[in-house]
Amino acid sequence: MVNIFRWLKLILLVILTFSVVSACRSHSVQVAPSPVAADCHMIQHALGKTCVPNQPQRVIALSVPTLGDALALGVKPSASIVYFDNPPPYLAGHLESIEILGKEEQPNIEKILVLKPDLIIGIKHSTEAIYNQLSQIAPTVVDDWEGYPSWQDHFNFVAEVLGKTEEAKQVWANYHQRIDSLKTALGNRLQDLEISFVHICCGTIDIDLKNSFNGSILADVGVRRPPAQAVSIAGGITLLSEERLMDIDGDILFVATAGEESTQKLAALKQKPLWKNLRAVQHDRVYPVNYPTWRGGNPLAADAVIDDLFKYLVNGAQPI
Repeated sequence: MVNIFRWLKLILLVILTFSVVSACRSHSVQVAPSPVAADCHMIQHALGKTCVPNQPQRVIALSVPTLGDALALGVKPSASIVYFDNPPPYLAGHLESIEILGKEEQPNIEKILVLKPDLIIGIKHSTEAIYNQLSQIAPTVVDDWEGYPSWQDHFNFVAEVLGKTEEAKQVWANYHQRIDSLKTALGNRLQDLEISFVHICCGTIDIDLKNSFNGSILADVGVRRPPAQAVSIAGGITLLSEERLMDIDGDILFVATAGEESTQKLAALKQKPLWKNLRAVQHDRVYPVNYPTWRGGNPLAADAVIDDLFKYLVNGAQPI
């Protein structure tokens, strides 16, 4: 009889163990992935990893290059910061329904909160200090922007964040097609042109080098640059003193100014003997271009720069 009781206890223990294991397995099978995880994709960025929505509806861009990138990909941000008083022509038609959050590195956090974004895209140097605040409002990704030499990498980053990598391929195809068209239009003149660029802004005179935004476009076209500009440095831009004005000597000189102060400084430069010795000045081949366009750092601005190159190098527009 004792043996029978022992066997019954053993059988009950086995049944109980099997039931617990089955229940656990059943519970495991019923666990479903989070709805949030199913609707977002993970992005590795300068300040960590963030799961961003696959189809964001209310995007905030915290730099002008980011704004232009999104627009080029067919996404219109709800809001952006700017760094200009008057929008450049390439952006003017897009800004009507975009909320301006302030200038440079001072986005209005209260406005961002009210807008209820579902995605915020920024660049490290201007976003890092407020990243934690922004992350509490919406998924926030930050690119390790290294100045205008990284404009193409930043565009590809924005395309990945927005899930628009196929659209990005078409944007680059259009860019290279326009570059090739410009090369064809210039023909043999490419070998004879030395193109210089100088911009005057904010109390300084600067030259954009080979790896700057506009410098990379000129390099893709295949035109020569003055020796002082045919180099690459971190940031792609260097200060120019009035004593070194011959560093902007070239067959053609593009000049960009920003604001009344810059315009006055350019007028003063024109009175300098060194300015009058520049080849482009002597041959009346100094051309005005829009400052925020030639420093735009995005495909829309690049398209506008190529328009200027067609305008002045191919179609023979009048100089200043």
